[in-house]
Amino acid sequence: MLLGEIFQVALQAIRANKLRSFLTMLGIIIGVGAVITMVALGSGAQKAVQARLQALGPTLLSIYPGQSFRGGIAIMFDQRVSVTVDDAAALARDARYVKGVVPELTRNLQIKYGGQNGNVSIVATTPNYATVKNYGLTAGRMFTAGEDEGRRRYAVLGSAIPDMFKRNPAAMIGQEIQIRGIPFEIIGVLSAKGSAGGFGNPDEQILIPLQTGRYRIMGTDRLRSITVDAASVPQMTLAMIEIERVMRREHKIRPGGENDFQIRNQSDILSTFQDTAKTFTYLLAGIAAVSLLVGGIGIMNIMLVSVTERTREIGVRRAVGARARDVRRQFVTEAVTLSLVGGLGGVAVGLISAVGIGRTLGWSTTITPGAVMLAFGIAGAVGVFFGWYPARQASRLDPIQSLRFE
Repeated sequence: MLLGEIFQVALQAIRANKLRSFLTMLGIIIGVGAVITMVALGSGAQKAVQARLQALGPTLLSIYPGQSFRGGIAIMFDQRVSVTVDDAAALARDARYVKGVVPELTRNLQIKYGGQNGNVSIVATTPNYATVKNYGLTAGRMFTAGEDEGRRRYAVLGSAIPDMFKRNPAAMIGQEIQIRGIPFEIIGVLSAKGSAGGFGNPDEQILIPLQTGRYRIMGTDRLRSITVDAASVPQMTLAMIEIERVMRREHKIRPGGENDFQIRNQSDILSTFQDTAKTFTYLLAGIAAVSLLVGGIGIMNIMLVSVTERTREIGVRRAVGARARDVRRQFVTEAVTLSLVGGLGGVAVGLISAVGIGRTLGWSTTITPGAVMLAFGIAGAVGVFFGWYPARQASRLDPIQSLRFE
């Protein structure tokens, strides 16, 4: 039999039982659609994180509290170790190959504006925060060093804060916002950086002067982190060595002792986020692929039923000269056709779902041709694998017994 004729007969068999064929293909449709959607979400998250870190700048280094060791036993950093405002001052004063140091004293606190409440990240920092972290201002200005030393109650809003209260950014300049019940004057609004697909939103923050946050709001000098801007990309290694030297001196760590702080560069952070996103992508895609397995079992079940229903037809074909391999090829083609048609439906469902989720929830999604082709190819392979056994059973039927079958 010619391949074209086999394919036509397969389509006729599918059309003869439209509802049964659709229900059989449903598992393939769901499986292919789920795989494409999950991979699109994972790929989008990786690219969003990469874009955000690139926007921050390739020369940034971050210093975080670590662990101290006593008698070979690690002591939790939130009890014994901290990165302080004095550490930041020492880095700005003594570290070479560094052109900017930004301490970040961060807490999630309650805010109130015009009768509306919210809970956002409050960052007490220095006036060079916007410059070092590559933020622009859409309205107003940053506070100055003199205003920081004077502990002025000034606030610079992240770009998402005006949207939270449904206000125009420029119209909020000069108005009052309460942080932990204390009134602050809004003097600026930062430009948008954008969310990274579930990894937090840097636009949902409010900047206040460091000394104001230290003495009037949070009552501590323990920082969440210190951001350091290295002089240049080639000098980043030298900058890290200098930072380590200054920090060890400030923390009075003896030679040979373990560091009680961590120094991370952008590539390390990017690699960590990408590895995490990739792991979740593979995990979610694997879970979604279970639907393809279920769909394949459904195809095998229906094809076995079809062999029983068409036993007499098989006998007629064998009687007029069809060989066993022709019958086998016929049923494998029908199974593959079911899978491929279901695969096409799954591709459509996956594309629509990925775009819909991205627009509805605001998540980053990236649809790659490789993921689409892989899911569609797996659907075809499922048809071959699960269609082979029913086709083999059909080809081994005795022609005489098949003609007598009722």
